[in-house]
Amino acid sequence: MTDLPDFARYVVIGAGIHGLSTAWHLATGLAARGGSGSDVVVLDKAEPGAGASGIACGVIRNNYFQPAMRALMSHSVSVWESDPKSFAYHPVGYLQISPEVMHDDVAAIHAEQQAIGYPSTFIEGADESRWYLQSIFPDWQARGITSVLHEHRGGYANNRASVRGLVEKAEAAGVRIVPGARVTHVPRDGDRVTAVETTAGTIRCESVVVAVGPWIRDLWRLLDLPETISVLGRDGSTYRRPMWTYWSLQEGTLAVDPSFLTDSAGAMPPVVHVDTDAPLYDDEGALVTDKLWGIYFKPDFNFGGVQGGAMPFVVDRPTDEVAVDPYGPASPDFVVGAEFARMWTAGLAHCLKRFEGKSSYFSQEPSGGIGCFTPDSFPVFDTFRENVYVVADSNHGYKMIGVGDLVAKELLGDPQPLLEPFRFSRYAAGRLHPVSHSPFPWS
Repeated sequence: MTDLPDFARYVVIGAGIHGLSTAWHLATGLAARGGSGSDVVVLDKAEPGAGASGIACGVIRNNYFQPAMRALMSHSVSVWESDPKSFAYHPVGYLQISPEVMHDDVAAIHAEQQAIGYPSTFIEGADESRWYLQSIFPDWQARGITSVLHEHRGGYANNRASVRGLVEKAEAAGVRIVPGARVTHVPRDGDRVTAVETTAGTIRCESVVVAVGPWIRDLWRLLDLPETISVLGRDGSTYRRPMWTYWSLQEGTLAVDPSFLTDSAGAMPPVVHVDTDAPLYDDEGALVTDKLWGIYFKPDFNFGGVQGGAMPFVVDRPTDEVAVDPYGPASPDFVVGAEFARMWTAGLAHCLKRFEGKSSYFSQEPSGGIGCFTPDSFPVFDTFRENVYVVADSNHGYKMIGVGDLVAKELLGDPQPLLEPFRFSRYAAGRLHPVSHSPFPWS
């Protein structure tokens, strides 16, 4: 940590996963070119990991219906694997457990994972899926399951510990980190940002990286960028959409010993994500939902229990849209506020008999928070104004630690094909990412 200097070649706003990863890789890239990591300064309005990265569930997966996201996540998983100890990374794997309505989507994911060399096993059929899952969890009992995609890489990481690991790597590379510096203004000369004004003072700069997670709308406004944009839909119509929509991320912890969720060998199991259209009932036998629903969960000593979540819901959406976009995200109509605990604990018991009667163990451990989503719910990585690189993760953030590596390369003049599908221009051009049948807007 350091005081605010007068000048830096690169100012990174945000000391979460993206900001710190970008700063670390940028510093090492500069050093390799004969420069200095001290040319990189990271600003944060509080401290590293104080925002979304510090309460992230920490799931790391490749399970995406969108080819561009799969390729991006394969790269990020490699970064997690490069130093599991520093990143507090647990490579336990990941299970995507699905109903028949999602079969073709998940089969396509598996086929394309094989094409890019990402190891996974695909199990098809209701009986075959049940036998496979019961070989991992003898008390598996979920209904309506006809396929299992088992990713053998991936897993989860401990949120604040991984942030500390990135801080250590960045500072070792010469990066200066300034906490308590809330950005208040970004002066420009024409279309070029010349400085960043903060509550801790002003720093002049050559380039700015904005990596602030759910606070992106505030920085977007400081840059005088558009609140609403035109999106060319798949039906050929143009829609006026809000650039940012906020969703409540439904996550929590069951306060049992993490070892309560072990596999048949007594070891830590893969992260479990189950989607199903089987009716869901709570401990009292009352119907929770008869629509497609999904949850994810894992044992996590960092959270002190079994931790996971369910589908999010919209909490902030402007109402001045010109038309209703059929390709925009839909708000779930049954997971709202206090209902999350009921739904998630019922989902755990639906999956594993060991969780029956355990709903009273639900904890209020901070997790999830608020996510800021783009018009198509996928990231934007692009340059705005003349010298401001925006990393807008659209709540895919924590798992994508490798984005910082790619952004740093682009800042140093090396365009990255993995980032090309996430340019801002895709909206006006209609180059939208494909939509799956998952109840989650980010799958």
